[in-house]
Amino acid sequence: MNRYAGVLLSVTSLPSKYGIGCFDKAAYDFVDFLEKSGQRYWQILPLGASSHSSFDSPYQAYSAFAGNPYLISLDDLIEEGVLTQEEVDAVDFGSDPAHVDYEKFSKNRLPLLHKAYERSNISQNVEYLIFCQENHWWLDDFALFMAVKEFFGGANWNSWPEDIRMHYGPALDYYNTKLYFDVEFHKYLQFKFAQQWFKLKKYANEKHIQIVGDIPIYVSPDGSDIWASPEMFQLDENNHPTQIAGCPPDSFSADGQVWGNPLYRWDRHAATGYQWWVTRMWYSFKLYDVVRIDHFRGFDEYFCIPMGGTAKDGHWEKGPGMDLFNAIRANLGEKAVIAEDLGLMTPGVRQLVKDSTFPNMKVLQFAFDAADTGAANEYLPHNYNSNCVVYTGTHDNETIAGWFAGLDKENKDHVRAYLCDEATPIKRMHKKLISLGLMCCAKDCIVPMQDWMGLDNSARMNVPGTVNVNWSWRLLPGQVTRELGEEMLAFTKRYGRANWDALNALEKAAKISE
Repeated sequence: MNRYAGVLLSVTSLPSKYGIGCFDKAAYDFVDFLEKSGQRYWQILPLGASSHSSFDSPYQAYSAFAGNPYLISLDDLIEEGVLTQEEVDAVDFGSDPAHVDYEKFSKNRLPLLHKAYERSNISQNVEYLIFCQENHWWLDDFALFMAVKEFFGGANWNSWPEDIRMHYGPALDYYNTKLYFDVEFHKYLQFKFAQQWFKLKKYANEKHIQIVGDIPIYVSPDGSDIWASPEMFQLDENNHPTQIAGCPPDSFSADGQVWGNPLYRWDRHAATGYQWWVTRMWYSFKLYDVVRIDHFRGFDEYFCIPMGGTAKDGHWEKGPGMDLFNAIRANLGEKAVIAEDLGLMTPGVRQLVKDSTFPNMKVLQFAFDAADTGAANEYLPHNYNSNCVVYTGTHDNETIAGWFAGLDKENKDHVRAYLCDEATPIKRMHKKLISLGLMCCAKDCIVPMQDWMGLDNSARMNVPGTVNVNWSWRLLPGQVTRELGEEMLAFTKRYGRANWDALNALEKAAKISE
């Protein structure tokens, strides 16, 4: 079995002079860095178009299919001649290069992109017309949804006038005509997103780097998916949600969480052969090489909260189980999936993970949970089987350095005893824990970039159950160094996880250039 390693880093966390990481030179440089450091995977967070009203969470996107226009490279638009350097430099993208200022983005970036659209003569672009034709099945509804949303001042679609809220045909025709250029603008943004993303992905794949994409199990309550296909969700006769998603108390939240996402009508999905989900997975595998499905346990049982209630009012309902994944396999064949099965593990979830044959996730921080320090803890590496992916942490965890530093003495001693290590200084313990993940029997090992760098919790990406403080961390220019890459390469070679396809190709290219 081939063993590989990879890095978790949101595209938004790349350095950029325009306030947010995007599909520009820094992304290509990062691919080069992964190649030289012997990595196989670049795992990213969802690429969907999130909103400032949803607290910028990439897990609350306007569409399960549309991309985030914030990720469009402005340098590429300057090179095309549809923007000038002076216009871009005049925009305030925020003053802190280590954080994304989403509030300024929501006000300042779209006007720039609108200028690019107006100068693009896009309606005469054959490539654009082909893109619209091939993607009409999601693009038409999404672009109209965004245009109508803007027309009504950003209001949630549930508050729109009845005819358009209910997705009636005459209303669709009316607003498509009335808002024609606004609709076309949003199609243009999706075209540029796709054009730039697939170029970057092709570059990565040519370097033997695979992209691990992350898709949320649920769609946003304020998005085009539920608006365009209300029959697939638990809604009342006025298309208002009756039940919403969340989770009971767990290690992330003592009171549980109310996510607010609409829940699926799994009976109706089953009646169509799960066509919506088959299509979603098919499209995801166009965007990514490997797909991590967030909250996989929701396919076995999902937590159901009455609209307006709290997590304490919730209860579990049965999900589609293997019927869904059998349908996906029947249509798409075998695909590379990672099952995010974190949280409360029941016999049903364990059986679903086993039956799916998808590798599941092991998070090292959970191996040393103060509430479960016994040798039988399933997150301790000696209990793994090879069909799993080990992480030092995820976007929802503390950084590994911040986590260890925050442990009390008893738990620090527990970690050190497991590692047979009494001497390593706290500031270097992140390397010991990364080594633990790399040396274990798991098929793959993914390490957040913050963990490789030994950063504290100021670099944390998300704190579940909180808002306004998440998803904004960014690398500074020059912060990822050649020395770090050499160290990562040494680690991955030492534990048999080096990406030799990439390294051999790199060596061959160097000899040719000599």
